[in-house]
Amino acid sequence: MSNELKVLSAGAVKSGVSQVAQEFERTTGTKVSIEFNTAPELRKRIAAGEAADVVVAPPAAMDEFQKQGRIVPGSRGFVGRSRMGVVVHADAPAPDVSNAVAFTKALAAASAVVHNKASSGIYSATLLEKLGLKEKLGARIVVVDTGGAVMKTVAEKGAGAIGLAQISEVMVMIDKGCKVKLAAPLPGEIQNETSYEAAVTAASASPEAAKKLAASLASDAAKKVFAATGIS
Repeated sequence: MSNELKVLSAGAVKSGVSQVAQEFERTTGTKVSIEFNTAPELRKRIAAGEAADVVVAPPAAMDEFQKQGRIVPGSRGFVGRSRMGVVVHADAPAPDVSNAVAFTKALAAASAVVHNKASSGIYSATLLEKLGLKEKLGARIVVVDTGGAVMKTVAEKGAGAIGLAQISEVMVMIDKGCKVKLAAPLPGEIQNETSYEAAVTAASASPEAAKKLAASLASDAAKKVFAATGIS
């Protein structure tokens, strides 16, 4: 088994991937280095041929990698699903977002609505337009690079600001001391679930070790770890 493996992973599953990788290191003695990024950035890096051993990304991205011959056929394994939530400042009252109508009303009254440029942010932008909020909010819509930046921006802007982000990323930032809280998941009728898979890259210099790590990330034991971080 190789002495080191490199993982490129979507940021929404950061906490779970990190914990599973640490356990893999402990039991195998193989060091695991992980770089987290948005799904669009992962697409660019993998398509450009960046060297890595394992990739963790949404199925749509994995389909692209498979067509490009960037991952090993048959190595894909389901990691989990992330849902989206509504984020407010830790000291702000939680708005009523119990259904799509209440959600629309709450966002229309917000001083700022923050989302990112990743998969969840692309969905958020589409949702705002679908609900007729894009024009109504105008310059109050704030677009940032990452999920973590969503929480930081909401914390900085204070009461009145609302963020839309992956629940798993919200939990990570709260654990880091960011002054935000999860008001509620998105209402069921407009909820967006993003699935994640792990696979071995075709360019891996240690395919057997990479296969074991990818299998660990998709194992039943890992699912318990991911569940505790907001990935079901």
